[in-house]
Amino acid sequence: MREVKRRPALPVYIAAAVFAVYALVFPLYKLWHFLIAALVTAGAWLLADRSMGPTVEYVPEPEPESVSYGPDADAVLAEAKKARAEMERLAASIADGDVKQKIDTLAGLSDAIARDAVQDASDIPQIKKFQSYFLPSTIKLLEAYDRMSAPDVEGENISRSKAGIAAMLQTEIDAFQKQLDALYKNDALDVDADIRVMEQLLAREGLTGGDALKELLRKKQTGQTDTTAKQE
Repeated sequence: MREVKRRPALPVYIAAAVFAVYALVFPLYKLWHFLIAALVTAGAWLLADRSMGPTVEYVPEPEPESVSYGPDADAVLAEAKKARAEMERLAASIADGDVKQKIDTLAGLSDAIARDAVQDASDIPQIKKFQSYFLPSTIKLLEAYDRMSAPDVEGENISRSKAGIAAMLQTEIDAFQKQLDALYKNDALDVDADIRVMEQLLAREGLTGGDALKELLRKKQTGQTDTTAKQE
């Protein structure tokens, strides 16, 4: 919600009424008559405006323009958004700080996995399969933990179950991380290929030290300088 302050219209009507009454009671034949009337009217408006003050209204924030990445990617992003909202709701209800941190990590990984659908459409089937299994199971675990965290629910079995769920959340985090790594496997392969090309280039130039790239740039610059000198 956004706060909006609006000036009331009543002081304007009061000022108009004061001017009308003044015109009926006092003469308005000369310039200074009008000046006095204007000052009286302005004073009446100022007093009324200050005494009433602005009214405050709360209006909804405008909805941001939605961007579509295609029906399949949009569905993946919507599912991640729904899961995050549910995780945040449960995290707000759970008091354990470690569990809260794990929930936040899971929500961040879920968002990162969903965003890959925008970057690489070929990953969407894999992401959907992941979401259809892991997101509901994660929410189910958190709901069970939340129910067992109620003040009137306690006991040895409850404590053991809560500890088991907390440990399982770490397993979920590992699974989310592995899924994210798998989605970026192609990108990693591209980076490895670029590194190999650079290594081959450095080897061909006879540069292998820690400052190899800097030395390569220096040689290239020196070569350009020599060529320029020969042309001159």
